[in-house]
Amino acid sequence: MAERIVSFVMSGGVGSRLWPLSREDNPKQFHDLSGDGSMLVKTLKRLAARDDGETPIYLIASERHAERVRADLAAIDLAGGGAIFEPTGRNTAAAVAIAALQTIKAYGDGIVLVVPSDHEISTQRQFWDTVERGVPAANAGRLVVFGIKPATPETGYGYIEVGGEAGDVADVTRFVEKPDLATAETYLAAGNFFWNAGIFLFKASAMRDAFLKHQPEIWQKAEAAFKAATSDLSGVYMSLDAYQAIPSNSIDYAIMERVSGIAMVPASFRWNDLGSWQSLLDVSPSDKDGNVIVGDVVAIDCENSYLRGEGRLLSAIGLKDVAIVSTSDATFVAPVSHSQNVKKIVEQLEKSGRLETKFTPAHGRVIANGAWRRRVQHWLMEETLPLWSTVGVDEQFGGFYEALGFDARPLAKPKRMRTMARQVYAFAVAKQRGWGGRADQLIDHGIRFMADKGRTERGGWVRTLNPDGSVLDPIEDAYDHACVLLALAHAHRSGNAEALGLATETFAFLDKHLEDERMTGFMESPDGEGVRRSNPHMHLLEAFLAWHAVTGDRAYLRRAARIIDLFRSHFFEVDSWTLGEFFDRDWHPAPGEKGQWTEPGHHFEWASLLVDFADKSGQKDLVAFGRKLYASAVANGLNRATGLAYGAVSRQGLPLDNISRSWPQTEAIKAAVALDGTGGPDLKPEIEARVGRLFRWHIDPAPQGLWIDQIDERGRSLAKEVPASIFYHLVTALTQYLDKTEDVAH
Repeated sequence: MAERIVSFVMSGGVGSRLWPLSREDNPKQFHDLSGDGSMLVKTLKRLAARDDGETPIYLIASERHAERVRADLAAIDLAGGGAIFEPTGRNTAAAVAIAALQTIKAYGDGIVLVVPSDHEISTQRQFWDTVERGVPAANAGRLVVFGIKPATPETGYGYIEVGGEAGDVADVTRFVEKPDLATAETYLAAGNFFWNAGIFLFKASAMRDAFLKHQPEIWQKAEAAFKAATSDLSGVYMSLDAYQAIPSNSIDYAIMERVSGIAMVPASFRWNDLGSWQSLLDVSPSDKDGNVIVGDVVAIDCENSYLRGEGRLLSAIGLKDVAIVSTSDATFVAPVSHSQNVKKIVEQLEKSGRLETKFTPAHGRVIANGAWRRRVQHWLMEETLPLWSTVGVDEQFGGFYEALGFDARPLAKPKRMRTMARQVYAFAVAKQRGWGGRADQLIDHGIRFMADKGRTERGGWVRTLNPDGSVLDPIEDAYDHACVLLALAHAHRSGNAEALGLATETFAFLDKHLEDERMTGFMESPDGEGVRRSNPHMHLLEAFLAWHAVTGDRAYLRRAARIIDLFRSHFFEVDSWTLGEFFDRDWHPAPGEKGQWTEPGHHFEWASLLVDFADKSGQKDLVAFGRKLYASAVANGLNRATGLAYGAVSRQGLPLDNISRSWPQTEAIKAAVALDGTGGPDLKPEIEARVGRLFRWHIDPAPQGLWIDQIDERGRSLAKEVPASIFYHLVTALTQYLDKTEDVAH
């Protein structure tokens, strides 16, 4: 009777060379690439088709794919084998060590076959005929590999050099990395170089001894993880702590390139690792013009091209030797001959934290807590701050530009004091978050411009300056003073020498010229005329809380408490859980539509400020108010088509401003971050979803470092420029998100 061979399928790879189809959550082994089942199922069936001899089959796979793996295994007789789940990837050396350990435990010193899960092999019989030829060498204690006679000078494969003629078994001289074309041509001409199929055959004890000699730490840590594993009917589960302690290395580098006496069996089967769109063009059924067409595709006058549409129509005319792969969220286009270089794109996307490499588009997916961290960190620190700290700075006239065009060029617009202050704030917060740019110089630059050009005789701040720094609108606006105070608080924390003195003067101006003489909040401007708004008070509350946080002085908290009193008595409507925007002099709702006007973005903004004040003051009942504001905004203030907050709705929830601007989406993130963990529902999935919407609609469609500020009710951009005033909202929300998910990164 034929000898038992214990088979292990390695299914931990991502298959990044087949992006955008193959992704971390759904790698290529789970895809039906050639029309007759997934690569993994075909591999398992191939192993189960051995004619003679006991063949237990094990699958070493990522725990994140456990549900999919269980579904694929259900219809296959594993002959006593099962699934072994890795909680994190540790490369192929760890997987091979686990295979040897499992074999020793269950079968003693048996023969082990390790195969990839995602290769195309011509027939099951030819596969097993090749494997059986290697059994005698494995029984003799040799590690056995399998080589494919090359037909072309392939640059995408590793090679095996053997000594002399290759009969049933040849001696391996060396393993060589993927060569350039000229080198591959010399290998092909030499006749003793074979493509490395990545299949291994060995006695468990021989592999154990090789590890103990060349990589003892990997073996010892793998053995500890194996002993700590738990199991149930669905498989064996490795402990995260123990498994991630195993050094990450490939079996080729760790063992195969160090061991002497390795044997190679030339394969009698046709083989393709399906590692590129070129390889799929080669093996898939094609039309009369040599095109492989998959999905909803219309192709006219195309030749020798791979055209795949997943989820939407793909149309092409006059293409030759081109690969196009289109999913609902990404499209890849390249000459077929360059298609395996898609890995370079994936590396660039991963560097910037793009989730398109990780997740397959799916409606209603719950993204894991912290999934957006890398994208957020990269966008803030590597894309946005470098742009706005250079082209966003007016080096000629001082201060910062009010807006940039989508070509990243400054626009000659009047400079609002609130924008100048918010840019100072943003650079100060970025410095506190670890940004290595020239934050101190930018803070000094902004404050010097504001103080030199924007002060009034009474010690206040003007509303607007011309592009050259001359005064355009000298009105001393309460909203602007709130922004200035917020900026000065963070500039003071960052070490700016002028900030405290300027803030002291600003507080004196606020008390003397803007405070309502009846002690009911603040006037819009010193003349005290016109409609009163809750919004400047909200920003003053934000500034007061910032100064309390920076100094610890409870005088600032008392200032904040007076704003909170106004919120309780006038701003918040108990019956509708809404917050009014416009009021008359006595804080009665303004007549007409203005009295019904509420802004979901301000509901979110107030919610986070209420939680902050509750933490500092002990007025814990304010958390419930924050939760009501958040619930009201979510229930009545969102465009259900996009999931974005409207500009304004009535107290009854009827849209009054259908435009979705970027800043309310940032405030929704801040509110969810603030309310999570305050005794209500778990909002972590909602935080991730809100960050995702911000990037989906406002950030990713814009040029690098910029954003789309206005989107209509059908999801179309209305933005003609990029307003600098939004930068403060983005920096605040995204740094709070990073702080909230800090634990996930460790």
